[in-house]
Amino acid sequence: MIRREALSLLAGLALSPFAARAQTAEPGLQVGASEPFDPRVVVDRARDMAAGPYVPRPKIPQSWLDLSYDQYRSIWFDSRNALWENTETPQRVDVFPPGLYFPQAIELNTVEGGLARRVKFDLGVFDKTDQFPDVKLDDTLGYSGLRLRAELHQEGIFQEYAVFQGASYFRGIGADEGYGLSARGLALKTGDPEGEEFPDFVAFWVERPEPGVKSVVLHALLDSPSCTGAYRFDILPGDTLQMDISATIFARTDLSRIGLAPLTSMFLFDETMRDRFSDYRPAVHDSDGLLIRNGYGEVIWRPLCNPVALQLSAFSDENPRGFGLMQRARRFSNFNDLEALYHRRPSAWITPQGDWGAGSVVLVEIPSDKEIYDNIVCFWRPSEPVPAGGELSFRYALDWGDAPVPPSDQRLRVIGTAIGGHLGDETVVVIDFENSALVPEDLARVELSLQSSKESLTHSAVQRNPETKGPRATFSFDPGDEDLIEFSAQLRLDGTPLSEMWQYRWTSS
Repeated sequence: MIRREALSLLAGLALSPFAARAQTAEPGLQVGASEPFDPRVVVDRARDMAAGPYVPRPKIPQSWLDLSYDQYRSIWFDSRNALWENTETPQRVDVFPPGLYFPQAIELNTVEGGLARRVKFDLGVFDKTDQFPDVKLDDTLGYSGLRLRAELHQEGIFQEYAVFQGASYFRGIGADEGYGLSARGLALKTGDPEGEEFPDFVAFWVERPEPGVKSVVLHALLDSPSCTGAYRFDILPGDTLQMDISATIFARTDLSRIGLAPLTSMFLFDETMRDRFSDYRPAVHDSDGLLIRNGYGEVIWRPLCNPVALQLSAFSDENPRGFGLMQRARRFSNFNDLEALYHRRPSAWITPQGDWGAGSVVLVEIPSDKEIYDNIVCFWRPSEPVPAGGELSFRYALDWGDAPVPPSDQRLRVIGTAIGGHLGDETVVVIDFENSALVPEDLARVELSLQSSKESLTHSAVQRNPETKGPRATFSFDPGDEDLIEFSAQLRLDGTPLSEMWQYRWTSS
C-alpha cells in the first residue's frame, strides 16, 4: 500500500469543507429491510464460506478505477449525512467512496435491537467539486470503508478516531494524534518470496450504542483464498484508544505462515543510518522500535532498521505478555518536519488474552527508499499451523496512543540509539536510557552487560547524559569482513536487570 497517499486521503477527506448536498428523498445514509442479527451470524457466515471455494468480490465499474488521485480527492463524504447524525447516539459513522486504491465495495450494516439493516450505496451522501468526472452507477457499487467519530474533547464536536478501509487494514489514534501505523485483521505469507496474501474485510456490522455509552461494537467478516474469519471489535476512544478484539479463523488451506495481531508501519532512517540518506530531517519514521514483554519476564527493545535486503527476525516465546511498534521519539526536533508531524504518530500495543501457547513475535523489515511505503510488519506466529478445515480462535487488546503500554515491572526504557564510525576502523554504538528514581547517583554501580555474535566488542562504558540525566551506554566494535552481527545490551544493578534488553542486528550496508 502507498501509505503516504493513503494518509493524505484520510486527512483530506476528513477536513474537506462542507458544501450543499445533492437532493435525495431523505437526508443521510439510507438503510434497507431488517433481518435478525447476533454475533453468531458472522461466525456462521465465515464458517459456511470457508467450506466452499474462494469467490472474489466483483470489481466496481472501470470509470471509478480510472480516477486519478486528485479526482478521488475531489469527492468526499458530507458528515451531515453520517449514521446517527442529529440523535443522542454518542457515535457517528462516516463512509468513504469507492475507486482508485479501493476496487471492491464492502457490505455495511447497522445493528439495533437485534436487527441488522444494510446501508445502501448513495452517491448523494458525498459532496464533490467540478473536477469529479461522470462515473457509472451499477449494482457492484458500495462504500470502500468507514470512519468512526465521537465527542473526544467537547460536547457536540465529533472527532474521528478510527478508520477501517482497504483489505483488512484499520487505523486508530488517541486524542490529539495524527494517523501513522496501521493494524490488520490477519497477515498471511508476509515476507515470503512468492508474495504476500492480503485478506479483506468484506462486510461490517456496527452496533448502535445507547445514549451515554462511550464505546461502540463493530463486527467484521474476513475473506481470502486461504481462510475466512469472524471478528468483533469493542472500541473505546479517548486519550488512549482501546480496542478489545476477538476473532475466529476458518482455514480453507493449511495455514503455516499466519500472523496474528499484525501491525504495519514505516521506517526510513534515524541516527543509526544517517549515512544512507541526504535529508534535512534528523529522522523519518512512524515507529522507531519493536517492544516485547515475553512470557519469561524479559523486556526487549529492538530498534527498527531499513535494511538493504529483506530481514526477518523471530523472537521465540510462549504466552507473550505483549508486543507492539512504538514511536518513542516525541519531540518536534526529533524530526523537524512541519508537514508530516511524525512526533504525533501513535504507538500501538498488543496484549494477548488467554492462552496463545508457543510461537514467535516476527519482525519483517523491508528495504525502502521512500517514506510513502510501509516497510515494517510485526505479528505473532503460532508454532502450530492451522490445518485445512480447522479453526483458530484468539483474543487480544490493542491500544493506540502516545504511551499505550500498561505498567509492569520497572525497567529503564531505551530512548535513543545512534550508530556510526568514529574511532578509526571501529563503529561506535550509543544507547541512551531514560532517567528515573531507579538510576543510582553513583553510575559506577551500573554494569553494562554486552553480548555479540562475533568477538569484536571494545571500549564499553556507562556515563551520564548531561541533557537527559539518564545513563548512556557506549561500545565500539570492529566489523572486519562481517556482513551481519547481532548485539544485545542491558544495564544491570547489583546483578539485577535495570533496563530493557536492547537488541540490534547490524549489517554492513
